[in-house]
Amino acid sequence: MKPVCLVLGAGAGIGGTVAAKFAAEGYHACLCRRSDQAGLDQMVKNIEEEGGTASGYLINAIEENVLEELIISIEKDHGPIEVLVYNLGAQSGMKLLQETSIKEFEWAWRIADLGLFRVAKTLMPLMEQRGSGTLLVTSATAAMRGNKNQHSHATAMGGRRMLCQTLNAEFAPKGIHVAHIVIDGMVDAPDTLGKMLGEEVFQQLRESRGMEHDGLILPEKIADTYFHLAKQHRSAWTHEIDLRAFSDVAWWNS
Repeated sequence: MKPVCLVLGAGAGIGGTVAAKFAAEGYHACLCRRSDQAGLDQMVKNIEEEGGTASGYLINAIEENVLEELIISIEKDHGPIEVLVYNLGAQSGMKLLQETSIKEFEWAWRIADLGLFRVAKTLMPLMEQRGSGTLLVTSATAAMRGNKNQHSHATAMGGRRMLCQTLNAEFAPKGIHVAHIVIDGMVDAPDTLGKMLGEEVFQQLRESRGMEHDGLILPEKIADTYFHLAKQHRSAWTHEIDLRAFSDVAWWNS
């Protein structure tokens, strides 16, 4: 039986690419996303055509018991989850205080923090029984610095960072690796940056900063880092790491 990598938030950018990387390295990849069944099926098909194995799940992570039941079902059907990638984004737009609704603020918290808490409550006891496991959590610059138009996002991501720290403090001594991964820059991904900017502006940005310029973070290179983190020896675990293109200014200097 293959080891299992569960990716929550498997879009066409970071999540789907990370899932494909782990599948290529011998894992059974379980890809989960909220919408676009056709896109999900295509990602699973692409993995299988490359010789890997994968399963796809269309879920709404906010719904009660969905995450808990998903984890239990995957453990039963495919085997122990050795790596879980929490890649659910909580960006609802760059908005000033009066433009940010209570609903948006609460939604960001539910996705960024409550969802991760629910996953940990279900999976950590199973990993603890096995004495091993890896939880890789995608985060953002907003976890490190709050800007005037990021009330919901910065609050949510800051909470995500603290939750990763508390989980690490409790479970690292029990053999479970928790890593908080700060994506400090723009990712060359059509389903995140592309949707935010619109197709025309996104393509202009790719031509001016991305592609051969290497000014946008490539999902394939992010996936390499995720896999490296999952394979680190426990004598030298990384808890927090930030990734950015060589031409970007780091969060602490901008």
